[in-house]
Amino acid sequence: MATGGRGFGCEHLEDRRMLAAYVDGEILVQFADGATAAARQFARGLVQGRQIEAIQTRAMAKNATGVLERVGIGKGLSVEQAIAAISRRPDVLFAEPNWRLSPAAVSNDPAYATTGQLWGMYGDDQPTASGPAGTTNQFGSQAEKAWDAGIVGSKSVVVGIVDEGFQVDHPDLAANVWVNPFDAPDGIDNDGNGYVDDVNGWDFYANDKTVYDGVADDHGTHVAGTIGGVGGNGAGVAGVNWNVTMISTKFLGPNGGTLANAVKAIDYLTDLKSRHGINIVASNNSWGGGGYSSALHSAIIRGANAGILFIAAAGNGGSDGLGDNNDSVANYPSNYSTLQGTKTTKAAAYEAVVAVAALNSDGSLASYSNYGSTTVDIAAPGTGIYSTLPGGGYGTLSGTSMATPHVTGAAALYAAAHPAASAQQVREAILGTPRATSSLTGKTATGGRLDVRALVQAAPPAPLAVTVSSVSAPESQGVFSFVVSLNRAGTTRVTVNFATANGTATGGRNGDYTATSGTLTFNPGETSKLVNVAVRNDASVEPDETFFVRLSSAVGATISAGAGTGTIVNDDGVTTQATLAAFAIYGVSTDSTAGTSTKKNR
Repeated sequence: MATGGRGFGCEHLEDRRMLAAYVDGEILVQFADGATAAARQFARGLVQGRQIEAIQTRAMAKNATGVLERVGIGKGLSVEQAIAAISRRPDVLFAEPNWRLSPAAVSNDPAYATTGQLWGMYGDDQPTASGPAGTTNQFGSQAEKAWDAGIVGSKSVVVGIVDEGFQVDHPDLAANVWVNPFDAPDGIDNDGNGYVDDVNGWDFYANDKTVYDGVADDHGTHVAGTIGGVGGNGAGVAGVNWNVTMISTKFLGPNGGTLANAVKAIDYLTDLKSRHGINIVASNNSWGGGGYSSALHSAIIRGANAGILFIAAAGNGGSDGLGDNNDSVANYPSNYSTLQGTKTTKAAAYEAVVAVAALNSDGSLASYSNYGSTTVDIAAPGTGIYSTLPGGGYGTLSGTSMATPHVTGAAALYAAAHPAASAQQVREAILGTPRATSSLTGKTATGGRLDVRALVQAAPPAPLAVTVSSVSAPESQGVFSFVVSLNRAGTTRVTVNFATANGTATGGRNGDYTATSGTLTFNPGETSKLVNVAVRNDASVEPDETFFVRLSSAVGATISAGAGTGTIVNDDGVTTQATLAAFAIYGVSTDSTAGTSTKKNR
């Protein structure tokens, strides 16, 4: 759903850029796969339009998604009028504004060990002290406890930073910057992805290979330091991961960025993982605002299908500086769900989005932080966060933008400690190990804050799987209740379809049972549901009969036992030993001489 005129707002509090909600004079048009060039031209003509850019990333092509066009519209037409006109075409799947986006072991690093500025990394020193003196805060992420246990990350784990660029030669970041092994800096697009010499990533804002453009990239550089500032090097700060590999997918510049470029940045990461097998665990998305976008939603689902988590800032409230309830007014991109599909992309089999709120150092929810009991998942340190800045420097920023990289860093640290864990298992582990926090009760889905030490200690949860029971009962019971169960409580919504099917018993108006079908929804924490099937109680003496309840199309879980058998045991005349046994169970006595039965109440 759209949120009207809310623009994509800057997430760090020191610099709230005021931007128009969307790019004026152009729209994004998603054409159906197979739409001809002539058909696309005809559609543009309806809005006196011209093609500014035709976008079909490799990830879109693999998903059989048609061309996404940036269309300049004729003078005198508003964006809303152009969308209404062009959407009438049958080969146009959707049209929408091009929304504007903008920024939301013991370390010996001085900011950690000496100046006491990295409170977001501190532990509570319970039950035993960790780290040097002065590095204690019970509301920190407990990352230092993981370091103390020797868990400091791995270069084999990769994260994408979808943001501004970051300083790739910063002394505290350079060792953890991705270098493209498939495209040498020789002026040739060696890996065939459409980006020449994308050595450290790509700048989608300027459409060039330079992912760092100086002091304007302060937000992206700060985010990178929290995720992967080099630890144990005696300088500056330490990120949640001392060792990690970070890819810069810059789409934000001095004037923010656009939806079209955000889609390209996310698909860039998806293509790297899908085509080259690069172990990209998550993307960090410390930006937000604007209205719903099917194009962006689809890109996030494509990433989820490739096994990439989408970790997003919950947002920093509105113009009043106070946090908003995302359950009531959606904040994008944190309110997207990969369990919901779009016109071009089917839903993923699991939820990949993690929405992050900001915590103060005293454990209170930051006044500026958005919240939501169903739409915001977890909180992490976000106020007064000290990290890397351009020019080799360091500084403090606040916002849900600063909380988000703590969680992204934790996801990477978990993946390093548990390399076989799937994206779904990483997310389940993050949301299954928060530390309960009173200020977050009713404000986040977990009611808790990030606990890195508890996270890395947790074994990967078993994949969620759904089963259906069988039922055997006399027809006089009237209703057969099939139990549909999850193997454990999950942290995400699970849906599964069910439908009855004939065996020797038949459904229908005069059949043996009433056919039924539908969808079951398991909310977080729920493990069982009932499918009730009405059985016809007649007076006919007949053999025992069967029908089935079958499960299909599970979202958020797999189906491990998808067919339950309903056995309608005849109780109008005793004919089999199986019937006798069933009667004994259900309190029915028999007269073997007369061949009749008498039902008893118990």
